[in-house]
Amino acid sequence: MRRHLRRAANHARRLVPRSRYEIVLFVLTLGLLMAGFIFLWAASLKIPDIQSIEERKIIQSTKIFDRTGTVLLDDLGDDITRTSVPITEISQHIQNAAIAIEDADFYRHRGIKITSIIRSVLVNLISAGYEQGGSTITQQVVKNSILTTDKTVSRKLKEWVLALKLEQTISKSQILELYLNESPYGGSMYGVEEASLAFFGKHAKDIGLAEAAYLAAIPQAPTYYSPYGNHLEDLETRKNLVLAQMEENNLISAEEFETAKTEKVVFQPQQVKGIRAPHFVFYVREQLEREFGRRALEENSWRIITTLDAELEAEGEKMILPYALENTEKYNATNASLLALNPQTGDILAMIGSRDFFDKEIDGNVNIATALRQPGSAFKPVVYAAAFMKGFAPETVLFDVPTQFSTDCPPESVNDQAPCYYPGNYDNIYRGPVTLRNALAQSINIPAVKLLYLVGLSDALSVARSLGISTLAGPDRYGLTLVLGGGEVRLLDLVSAYGVFANAGIRTPPRAILKIEGRDGTVVKEYPLSPQQVIPKDVALTVSDVLSDNVARTPAFGAGSALNIPGHHVASKTGTTNDYRDAWIVGYTTDLVIGAWAGNNDNKPMEKKVAGFIIAPLWKQFFDFGLTLYPDKPFQEPPLLTRETDKPILRGIWQGGDIVNDNGREKVTVNVHSILYWLDKKDPRGAVPTNPGNDPQFTRWEYSVRRWAAQNGLTDGSYIYR
Repeated sequence: MRRHLRRAANHARRLVPRSRYEIVLFVLTLGLLMAGFIFLWAASLKIPDIQSIEERKIIQSTKIFDRTGTVLLDDLGDDITRTSVPITEISQHIQNAAIAIEDADFYRHRGIKITSIIRSVLVNLISAGYEQGGSTITQQVVKNSILTTDKTVSRKLKEWVLALKLEQTISKSQILELYLNESPYGGSMYGVEEASLAFFGKHAKDIGLAEAAYLAAIPQAPTYYSPYGNHLEDLETRKNLVLAQMEENNLISAEEFETAKTEKVVFQPQQVKGIRAPHFVFYVREQLEREFGRRALEENSWRIITTLDAELEAEGEKMILPYALENTEKYNATNASLLALNPQTGDILAMIGSRDFFDKEIDGNVNIATALRQPGSAFKPVVYAAAFMKGFAPETVLFDVPTQFSTDCPPESVNDQAPCYYPGNYDNIYRGPVTLRNALAQSINIPAVKLLYLVGLSDALSVARSLGISTLAGPDRYGLTLVLGGGEVRLLDLVSAYGVFANAGIRTPPRAILKIEGRDGTVVKEYPLSPQQVIPKDVALTVSDVLSDNVARTPAFGAGSALNIPGHHVASKTGTTNDYRDAWIVGYTTDLVIGAWAGNNDNKPMEKKVAGFIIAPLWKQFFDFGLTLYPDKPFQEPPLLTRETDKPILRGIWQGGDIVNDNGREKVTVNVHSILYWLDKKDPRGAVPTNPGNDPQFTRWEYSVRRWAAQNGLTDGSYIYR
């Protein structure tokens, strides 16, 4: 046995090259064998005839369903529209624009660009994936018409070989013709002829320069860059990039570039057929296209099981139109939006982006649920949550008195013009000392502005981001108006943020898709939950306790307002921007969050009415229905955030600082000051500041509070009992 093993080892050693010459010869032989194999493999690849390429077969396409998997929302292959036209019937502007943005060397290469291939290989090696394609127009024709969408090395090699062969088989003009007739423009629309008719109401041969730039811009991401979607600024930027590339490649002059860049192009109204919950469907489509690419959706026969509750969505669509039309007459608010979400899972249950997706007069196709708008006082709970995290409590008292906040203006100034800042309350009533509970429940502005100062812009923005509000910039961008809705947020993000309060401080990001199934029912991908505790449970429960306190909000809204749903445990908050351009309300139970918005897409102001009149009635009717599907249960009781050892002002004792026990009753020495007299905002529960005047706001707050005390006959040194 050992003899056989020694013989085998000696034989193996003889096969291994021992000299440099043998090594070189071995490598050359191996290389020639591999080259021969690759040559034979490449020679075996056949280019289909042009007719079969043009008759591109769309396999049974992806379908989008509701959360039950039984209600069809959209069929991505339904009513495929494609009108092929010869290159002579396609505007030269369209041809030049496509070449400029996709493949500037189209007429100079032979199907592939070696430099692009090397660059893409290097990038893919670095990223350990298939991030860079480096594709020419010829390669894209091959990829879109002949090959599958899988990202493998063998498929990419086939693409290169077939691109070279295709260039030898047909002319450049024919390749460009195939490409332009294949370009995707969203949904079931393909080719520049179909897009020209749909977008501009004219044939491809009649398209002008600016229109051609749009047609070249859209195919990179048809849903994202749709002229009917929410990314019009990005579409405009990419259109201008196309024009810049055309000028750089001497396809247009500098004068033509400037003219086309500023030209106002009017798009035809969108035509969408056979889609249910269209705003939600396009939201899902955009996510899927980012994740998998357009062709994968068309050709993989997937079943997309979404989070949508079809019954809740349909009921919301039925309710929203009559309310919006009534608001148009009463308040000059032509549009509205509704969004429902499960706070436990983040599942989007309903997304109604406008009163009517197909109403071109109000740009109904724009999804307000994902658009940037100012939230007004609906942002206040974020700041109050940050305050509770810092050591303040619902019992803490701030003075609701007219206050000049600008350090550039004297404390007695009532000027509200820049650089002064002298905000008012929505009802022009000033209540004197008020607890944070009552201030939030009644949406009083002055205490909210003071609270933001106490919390600090940086910390407030940090809490907002942790809640899922990602659209706000840094603290240098905002002033104290942030708490009154001075930043821009999305309804979806705001509803999700309130969901954190509903879910005891745990954030589960919004989710639109549950899973993707293959044609045979196998699971292609699932979208698991990713919950995370982002604010303390006690803080979330405290916010919910305040926002569900109907007694606390009654002085402002009345006991029977639309914010109150008798017999149910619902927390809610309204918001109206100072210029009356946006009206909001967001409310929640432990298992359902619903947000609603009213206003005008063109930003025209409404009548000077608060959200409680404009949008709360629609929200309440929708919530009433939602509660039949998602029954509520009581919120957990929050613990007290203060202790007896805390400063009196934090516990609600605003009259002074010296407290003695007089036969079981608290006897307080009257010594009325602003909260900055009693605490350092950086450490609210720490030592009383020795020199409160060091705080830049102290003089302003103290002036208004001391004036109020004098007006109300509160004499220092006197006593009161509590």
